[in-house]
Amino acid sequence: MLKKSKKTNAEPKVSTSPATMVDRTIIGDQIFIEGNIRGEEDLLIEGSVKGSIEMKAHHLTIGSKGKVQAEVHAANVTISGKLEGNINATGRVEITKAADFHGEIKSKSISVEDGAYLKAVIELEREPTQKAVPLGKPETKVSPEPKKEPFILAGKDSKGN
Repeated sequence: MLKKSKKTNAEPKVSTSPATMVDRTIIGDQIFIEGNIRGEEDLLIEGSVKGSIEMKAHHLTIGSKGKVQAEVHAANVTISGKLEGNINATGRVEITKAADFHGEIKSKSISVEDGAYLKAVIELEREPTQKAVPLGKPETKVSPEPKKEPFILAGKDSKGN
């Protein structure tokens, strides 16, 4: 069942996604969803989901009871349950020690706790201001015409002695 988490105090929850204050929707452990999920708030999955999940500006959490087979697009992703599929995150991906992940990850940063099961291809995006530094020899400039330098033999005087 989809539930809205209720706040006991008047202070709103701050999402880890940039400049957003939202509640969180929970997909309970007795719920099975097959299809596409799109949303404009944080999502916690404790049930089973098969399909695609699009939470572009929000945080997706797969809880310890969660079982997900999906293509995931979110700002940030935390995995504590089982996820099979690909993750495309604009921010951070966190894989906890209870996680079981199979798939590809593309994000700006990733953290993996000791004990997590991970079988993945990982691509971390570079910051656009960073310049790639070549690993080989430094580039040398070659002038269009070779320089002509005098050839001098050491130990000989000008008469050949």
